[in-house]
Amino acid sequence: QVQLVESGGGLVQAGGSLRLSCAASGRTFSDRDMSWFRQAPGKEREFVATISWSGGSTYYADSVKGRFTITRDNAKKTVNLQMNSLKPEDTAVYYCAARTRILVDRTLREGYGYWGQGTQVTASS
Repeated sequence: QVQLVESGGGLVQAGGSLRLSCAASGRTFSDRDMSWFRQAPGKEREFVATISWSGGSTYYADSVKGRFTITRDNAKKTVNLQMNSLKPEDTAVYYCAARTRILVDRTLREGYGYWGQGTQVTASS
């Protein structure tokens, strides 16, 4: 079992930065790939970024590549998402997720069995 709690969301002007954090509890955090997804009003939940269990591999959605950075600290059981140069289209609820189905593509939400409650990010124009 893994419990996930996100924090760090808020309101920022376009071009600004925010840092999201996800704190995990449970025994099996360090051996799981972790990801961030987001969901805007009226839209499907979409993949944002993922990091392998070791932290050695990361992958980003094209829409955030070069602006967002995902990191993790297995000793502290945290996953972070540094978001720079925020745009109004980044406005969404952001969710932290732990991967449970490794045969499912890492960008698909079906591969994740543990989710946080979400944190709102709003980038105003």
